[in-house]
Amino acid sequence: MTSSPAEREPLPAELRPYLGQLLDRARTVCGPHLTSVIAVGSLALEDYRHGRSDVDVTIVVDDTALPPSALHELSETLAHPALHCPAPGLELVVYGREFAARPSGEAGYLLDLNTGPLLPNRASFDPAASPAFWYVIDRSVAHRSGRTLTGRPASEAIAEPRRAELFAALRSSVREHSDGEGHLADNRVLNGCRSLVFCRTGRWLAKRRAAAEAAAYEEDFRPLVEAAVRSFERPRSSPDALPADEVRAFLDRVRTRVEESAEADAAPGGAGRH
Repeated sequence: MTSSPAEREPLPAELRPYLGQLLDRARTVCGPHLTSVIAVGSLALEDYRHGRSDVDVTIVVDDTALPPSALHELSETLAHPALHCPAPGLELVVYGREFAARPSGEAGYLLDLNTGPLLPNRASFDPAASPAFWYVIDRSVAHRSGRTLTGRPASEAIAEPRRAELFAALRSSVREHSDGEGHLADNRVLNGCRSLVFCRTGRWLAKRRAAAEAAAYEEDFRPLVEAAVRSFERPRSSPDALPADEVRAFLDRVRTRVEESAEADAAPGGAGRH
């Protein structure tokens, strides 16, 4: 692995052997067509919690020369338990080099692999099968904060989506978490906090840092946000229960803030016009 900038925390000790094996296998499968391997998500934002956080990795390849069988081979060799994942799950996305290098509001992946002890194994090769917002937000985080494990720096390999694309992704994210199906209540609240902070500051923060900021200017929901943080600090298998009506009310507030920010951004003189 290439060394991280001096000001960044080291990668978690629990993950270093695993990430080293992941890199070795990616190099073996992709060979000279491997452009970059980038840690994103909580690893990029330096808030990884062992036992709770997934490992999020983005791979960029030269898909104009990559053998057609390589993506299937990559999904098989990186799947748990063929490669034992020490975290609850691995969320790995592979992009083609040209797609990753341009702003886009699309999902656009070549492979989306979810695997691990607490994630059902799923490998998708069809970006139309997945909501785009996950990938748009992740690419923005990758561009700004991604930790390059090998290859071209994240800021060069992954383009920043346009502001309008990011606000569209935030709208979809809030809708997804408002429905709640398949998501832990604490994650729903903390993802809402990240959306609030982005709308207010234009920055992506780790969930717990975003919660601290959001609680400061959404005082009515401070007890709920603090309860979500306490739950998030527990193992994923034993989260605290949060009041469902308060979670819905908080996400309604987030939706309103996102809509207000998107409209202001798109107005003459807004940031989106610069």
